Amino acid sequence: MTFRSPWMLVLLLLVPAMVAAYVSARRRRSQRAAALSQQGLVTTSFQSRARIRRHVPFALFAAALTVLVVGTARPMTTVKTPQREGTVILAIDVSNSMKADDIKPSRLEAAKGAARAFVKTQPSVVRIGVVAFGDGAVVVQPPTTEHADVVRSIDRLTIEGGTSLGQALVTSLSAIAGKPVTIDVEALANDSAQVVDIGFFGSATVVLLTDGEETSRPDPVSVAEVASVAGVRVHTVGIGTLQGTVVDVDGFSVATALNRDLLEEVASITDGSYHEGDDAAGLEAISETIDLRFKIVTEDTEVTGLFSAAGIALLLAGALLSVLWFGRVV
Repeated sequence: MTFRSPWMLVLLLLVPAMVAAYVSARRRRSQRAAALSQQGLVTTSFQSRARIRRHVPFALFAAALTVLVVGTARPMTTVKTPQREGTVILAIDVSNSMKADDIKPSRLEAAKGAARAFVKTQPSVVRIGVVAFGDGAVVVQPPTTEHADVVRSIDRLTIEGGTSLGQALVTSLSAIAGKPVTIDVEALANDSAQVVDIGFFGSATVVLLTDGEETSRPDPVSVAEVASVAGVRVHTVGIGTLQGTVVDVDGFSVATALNRDLLEEVASITDGSYHEGDDAAGLEAISETIDLRFKIVTEDTEVTGLFSAAGIALLLAGALLSVLWFGRVV
């Protein structure tokens, strides 16, 4: 047990002082009673029978003072409690193709808007992280229940580089596992029977917001198979149109369009679902698939209230016994 205000324990010195005063008062009373007894003015038979119980109320008062003083020091104890939680990683495409304006004002802004709307619908027990990906991928917000921080990290996203859906999934799995995940997708592609075990995370979900255009390795389908074995469901959100448009990349005009087929395949492998970026009902449906599970968490808890209640109970017990036995509070 630890204390937030340990200096208050100095007040425990009051307890031995109170005991000393009580003993001194009792000794003087006993001496007076003995003197009166010799003169035949009082009897000592009742005092003998009550010799033990007459000290019980005071013992309860002293114990109450001790407990209350400890309570003022704000004691802390470690408590294990069950807590519901789930983890969602929002993997958002920030590649050059997301500059396209076939969805106004741009694909990236549409993705950010859909991500913000998704965050706002999540209960506080859901931990949300953000992964930004282009040629590579980076965790810009580790999973947290501070959803305001998640929204701020989404707002800061900017355009850069090509597109690697596979790397987005690998980095998302790393964020879920809380450690770097390494997947040899080349070996996985050559041996379809191979199983890559990165652990099991049945309460985790990846929401991939992208136009689905793939320009870099690893193969997202192979990584999706690894995610499926790990119990991670991947939902894909298509940002863009099938007709597509043209964007300027380093002075070159590049055609870009939504690759719905790839996004549907990635989602289906993990028992996830595909939705369009403007499908509010679809995004809400994703929320319903998040598997909230109970997890035992250890946390420091202040137990001042328990000490206060125990101290008051001891005081009341002492006062009640004193009144019942002696007709007054002593």
